Amino acid sequence: MMKKIITLAALTLTIIHCEAQQNKATQTTDEKTNTPMLVGNSFKAEIQQAPYATWFSANHDSYKPNPATIAELKKHLDGISITIFMGTWCEDSQHQVPGFYQVLEQLKFDEKQVSLIIVDRTKTTPDHLEKDKNITNVPTFIFYKNGKELHRIVESPVESLEKDMLKIVSGKPYKHTYEN
Repeated sequence: MMKKIITLAALTLTIIHCEAQQNKATQTTDEKTNTPMLVGNSFKAEIQQAPYATWFSANHDSYKPNPATIAELKKHLDGISITIFMGTWCEDSQHQVPGFYQVLEQLKFDEKQVSLIIVDRTKTTPDHLEKDKNITNVPTFIFYKNGKELHRIVESPVESLEKDMLKIVSGKPYKHTYEN
């Protein structure tokens, strides 16, 4: 019996390790600034580590979502998933993405419903994860309901991250920063 438990535990750890490796972005060097840069499919824990932790922690901790908006948002999250496109080299991404994660934490939003894709300066990834997504500026937060795109926040919110998110997921009229 003990042998079966150990075998099952080892198999489980192997599967978890393999899944984590598939999601790990590639660290490269930003040719423009000669600084480290991530590119590819990622997850929050990667941008919480050095050298990205400095801007992540400061911007995450300083963002204070509106409690009333958070309470209203919680009513509209059924079937919602989110894809975030960002650049670790991008000041707007460095500012907005940590704040967005603060909103998600306040909502107790299931992070399994969030995809984080980190692009290079040309807004591409080696696996072409941006293909057919029309990513013109980063960060871009794309909201889906049951797999269908509802809308997106592009580069920066119009009002605030949580207020823009509420408009999107509740079906209210919304235009992102670059829409006419």
